[in-house]
Amino acid sequence: MATTTISPERTRSTSAPATTDGSTSVGSGTRADGTARRGGSTTPPPPLTTRAPALDGLRTVAILAVILYHLHVAHFDGGFIGVTVFFVLSGFLITTLLLGEHRKTGRIRLGSFWGKRVLRLYPALIAFVLVGLALWNWVGDYKGATFSAGEAAFIALSYTGNLFRSFWDTTQGVFAHTWSLSMEEQFYLVWPPALVLLFAIRSRRRWLTAGLGVVIVGASIASFLSYEKPNGGATPDVYFSPVLGVVPLATGCLLALLLDDERVRRVAAGIAGHLATWVGLAALVGVLFWIDGDWTQHASTFGVVMPLAGVVSAVLIGGLVSVRTPVSAALAWTPVSWFGRRVSYSAYLWHPLVIALLSTFAIGAWGKVWLVGAALLVAVGAAYAVEVPVEKARKRVREAKRLVAADRAAREHATA
Repeated sequence: MATTTISPERTRSTSAPATTDGSTSVGSGTRADGTARRGGSTTPPPPLTTRAPALDGLRTVAILAVILYHLHVAHFDGGFIGVTVFFVLSGFLITTLLLGEHRKTGRIRLGSFWGKRVLRLYPALIAFVLVGLALWNWVGDYKGATFSAGEAAFIALSYTGNLFRSFWDTTQGVFAHTWSLSMEEQFYLVWPPALVLLFAIRSRRRWLTAGLGVVIVGASIASFLSYEKPNGGATPDVYFSPVLGVVPLATGCLLALLLDDERVRRVAAGIAGHLATWVGLAALVGVLFWIDGDWTQHASTFGVVMPLAGVVSAVLIGGLVSVRTPVSAALAWTPVSWFGRRVSYSAYLWHPLVIALLSTFAIGAWGKVWLVGAALLVAVGAAYAVEVPVEKARKRVREAKRLVAADRAAREHATA
């Protein structure tokens, strides 16, 4: 029977045990793609009970779209939609993990959640900001800067860039793109505690999903109404607004809640999942290439098109985690999924800096090709210079804590 509340006490758990790397292993009765084996459970397990490399591949596609948009490559005027895809993915993944933690342990450790977010994201951001400061005289004014180097760095490190860009019409030069990181981190200061509160009062699932739906629709309408036409081709302030930014994030959270329901998973594991994958992909690609260079001049872009792009992204993600298709197989191809898992964050951080430094030397189409290559090489180097060592250090600390806990338990058992 499907659960009617978000409380795990009323949820039949089908999640698999966690592995040492923080992901989860494939549960009994499931294949490697997460679907039920013949003779096993007839209900697919919750998402992320096994790694979903197709979602890593989707990250790769999204970051490439963003880079090509920033390089003004023809037919990629809608590449900024890649940020929307990242927001939906983030909302979905984080909410799924929080639901899984609560299902398994009966609680959500907010301190641990926030600590992991800081350790995952902040070292790479600090490294990028330090290099940006060192090169500020050459790159600081990339696409304009209304702050000094120190002020721009502080805004980036304090995760407030979206607020400054949307409410005060300012920009931080080569750090300006960190507005999207700010949007995510602000959302995750609010959403996990809200989820904990809703667990505590045993809120019914349908009320929570309805509430997220209201947030999505209401914020979309507010974005439409608050739009002000910018001068020339400038990006309007509403694009950076938390009001608009919450739409795709909440859409991803809503998808996670829906797929946490056994009945929805059962439907998604059939023909509906195949349709979601293909329809979602076609619609997202259609939106990407349909948007042209005057997208900033229409309120409908921000009140209708971008929210719909978030919904389409959620449909695609729901299909990718529910069934195996040629699309999921292509996105899960090792080189594609590896880049999304290991390099996409660094690629997002570093590519504006590379463009600012080298764009004057990139002449013609081939110039843009080698500029993309340079940006990707820098991203790979930064990932392995900063992110990988930090992750290895975190694993060593976790292993040390595990050994200490095991030793303590053994001593207590011996003296009992």
